[in-house]
Order: sequence, then structure tokens, then C-alpha cells
Amino acid sequence: MPRIPADEILIAGRWRRGGGLPIHTVDPADGSLITTVHAASPADVDEAAHAAAEAAAAPEWRDLPPHRRARVLYRIGDLLEEHADALSALQTADTGKTLGETRALALSAAGTFRYTVAALETAEDALTPPRGPYVTMSTYEPIGVVGAVNPWNSPIASDAQKVAPALAGGNAVLLKPAEWTPLVSLAFGRLVHRVLTEERLPTALLAVLPGKGRIVGDAIVRHPLVGRIGFTGGTTTGRAIARAAADKLVPASLELGGKSPTIVREDADTEQALAGVMYGIFSSSGQSCIAGSRLFVHASRYDAFVGELVERVRKLRVGPGTSPDTQVAPLVHHAHRDAVAAAVDLARKEGGRVLCGGSAPEGERYAKGAYYLPTVIDSLPNSARACQEEIFGPVLVALPYEDEDELVAQANDSVYGLACGIWTRDARAAWRLGRRIEAGTVWINTYKQFSISTPFGGMKDSGLGIEKGRDLIRAYQRQKSLYWGTDSTPLPWAN
Repeated sequence: MPRIPADEILIAGRWRRGGGLPIHTVDPADGSLITTVHAASPADVDEAAHAAAEAAAAPEWRDLPPHRRARVLYRIGDLLEEHADALSALQTADTGKTLGETRALALSAAGTFRYTVAALETAEDALTPPRGPYVTMSTYEPIGVVGAVNPWNSPIASDAQKVAPALAGGNAVLLKPAEWTPLVSLAFGRLVHRVLTEERLPTALLAVLPGKGRIVGDAIVRHPLVGRIGFTGGTTTGRAIARAAADKLVPASLELGGKSPTIVREDADTEQALAGVMYGIFSSSGQSCIAGSRLFVHASRYDAFVGELVERVRKLRVGPGTSPDTQVAPLVHHAHRDAVAAAVDLARKEGGRVLCGGSAPEGERYAKGAYYLPTVIDSLPNSARACQEEIFGPVLVALPYEDEDELVAQANDSVYGLACGIWTRDARAAWRLGRRIEAGTVWINTYKQFSISTPFGGMKDSGLGIEKGRDLIRAYQRQKSLYWGTDSTPLPWAN
């Protein structure tokens, strides 16, 4: 069972105290101190990068046959499943999420490693059709050292989605968890370190380097040995990483923010739509890049649907993530709770009408936690900041629409294009809308369902590149073409 780390992070294959400032991790349910972790320093990043480059180039890893590398990854997946309850408890303490959600995330991480194994076992180089007196082959090789910078809202799942394909591709990884939530990533690192040790492989293949983004994250992104960057987080930081990657001429995948529309057509099943809209925004306490935070309801149903929605939202159970009855857990940090509250206050100033929520819950149970009531706001135009800016909390903005063209125009009137939900009985309308909405993922009569086998990415300011899918390993490799001459005739000008 992974223990809560104290003063130890994974640097260059060894567990030791980082050279950076201490990180005080706090339980958002009651504000209590969980533990203190000393962050990495730029010098630690440099040491880890050089050790990672050496590990990636080591023959015992570089020349490991795919089926042997697959065995290593499968063992990591087994350990993630074996320790799912412990990882869940640790992530709930660190992030505030419900135990049900964090256990699902731990099992999802295990599934990611297993799917990656299947993709690795079946991946092939290709003989390409000859166009002359030679045989040609397209092959794939590791990049070397990969930087993975992850957010605080779903750390274990995000870690697996980058580390598994990167290791499968033959690379080493510098993993930077979010400053607010380093503990489950460190526990994940202990499991990976255990497997690498047991398999007698270089333990520097994974470093876990918590710290402030502008210090540790920047050091990873800009390090000359880092040949690829994977980032999940905010759009502003994503742009900065993209500029750094462009300066180095290295590839980067960026999974960024969202302000996703969820659409209730006039023919939608009421019960299905109500449950789906609520789950889409209030699960994870709205702290999800794909949260359905803009609700568009056909004008003929708007008053009745939103009225019933508000009544049900008022009954959602707010409480600590450790309680089996909790539906809306605390936000990750008190500072983030205050930012969500400020966004709702701004919506009020813009003329928004708060139909429910709009404040922290009252009572002794909530006094020390980072709680915020699930909130529904209407009477705002789609141009309002509350409708355009990502709040990343349990805040839903409701808007009516008259016809499909108006709906599409408003839904697409956003700098983001990550996800969309459509609730309708009309299959043709669902297909038509799904194609017209600018979003990387569209759910029809469901929401927030994921499969590691299905590619995931965003449009516009929601990101660059794709994660997941059958080709997930190829994103962490370089492609090379080989030509083998078969003609004994000398080339021109040989004499």
C-alpha cells in the first residue's frame, strides 16, 4: 500500500528530499494539514533529466523487445488495481473528490496501462510500397526524455495517460504533478519504481517532480534534453508551453480548457436530460475541463425544464468526499473556492439571476472546508463573461434558444471547443448537430463517458494534439524511413 510521502520525491531513480520550498498539502474537506513535501528545484530537474536521458539510452531499456516492455507495463497496471482503494483514499484526501470517483480514476489508470500494452503488442513497423530498385520501411523510435505536466483535478488518470504511452514508446518521463495535489502522483511513482526495480530496469525512467509550475514546470519544459512535452491544464499556461516548445522545435500535446455546451432539444427525454445535465456539470464539483457548463434549452421547454432542474439541484447532497452520501464534494483548495465565488459575484453584477446556490453552504460541517453550493444562473447573454470564461466549479449558466441556427451560432461562439452534450430523441438532428458543433468530443444522450481506445482532443483554445486511441504510443515516438538498395547498377555520376 502506498504510504503518504514525507520529504521524499523521485529524482534520478532515487527517493530523496527535494531542494525546493516545502509544499503543505491540505485536505479541502476540513482545511487540515495532510503532510509536507519538499518540492523539486531547477537543479533537481536538471539532475533528473540527465539521469532520464541515460536511462532511456541504456541497452536494457532501449533494446527491450516489445513483449518484454509490455510485461513491465502490465505489471504496473496490476499494481494500480491492487492498490486502487489506497490510491483512492489518498486522492480524496488530496483533492476532496468522492471516494467513488477517485476509485474509478485509479481503476481507469490501470485500464490505461493495460490498453497501452495491447497497443504495444500489436504495433508494427511497415514495409512501404517500392517505387524503384529498393525496399523501403517506415519504423518508429523513442524520442528519449518526455516532460509530462499534469493538473490537480484528476492526477492519477492524467499521469497514466501520459506515462503509459511514453514508456511503451521506449522513453523516460519527467512527471510534474500539480502543486496542490502531489500525493497520489508520488504514490503512483512508488508503484512504477517498484516494478522497474523488480525487473532490473533503470529506475530513472520515471521522475516525479512536484512544485510550482512557473519554477519546476518551466524547468522541465525548457530543459534541452526534453524532446516532447505533454500538458493538461489551463489555456494561458498551454500557450506559454507551446511557445517554449516552438523555440526548441519539439512536439507538444496540449489538453486545455473548455466552456462546453450541453443542449436540450424540444424532443429530449426529460428524465434522461435532467440527470445528464446535472452529472455533466456537478460531478467532480464542476472541476473538469469537459464539464457541461453552458446549458441551452429550447425556448418551448425552457421554463419547465430549468424550473425542475433547479429543484433537483437544491437537493444535491454536499459534503466530504469520504461520505458515501456525498454528491458534490469540496473544491480542491480554498483559494480555488474563492475564485469560483468571485466568478459568480461577477455574473450577478452582469445581470445574472442566481436561481440556486451562489454561496458556500452554512453550518459547522462546512465551516473549515472549501465547499461551494451547486449553482444555476440565467438571464445572461451568451456574451457575458460567465458564459465565456471557464469557471471550473459547480456553476451552470442556462440560456434559451429558438432554432437550430441560433443554437449553433451561440454554442460555437466561444474560444473553446472541447466537448458538447446533446439530448434528443431525433437521431438525424443529433448527427447534424454533432457535426456542426465545434468540439473535439460530442456526447449524445450521455455525458462524461470516456474510453482509452477513443482519441481525445480539443479545437480552438481547447488544445493541440490528441491523447488516447490506438495510436497513442506513436505520439511519443519519432518516425524514420529506411531505404535498402536492391539494384547492382551504380547510381548516376558514380564515375
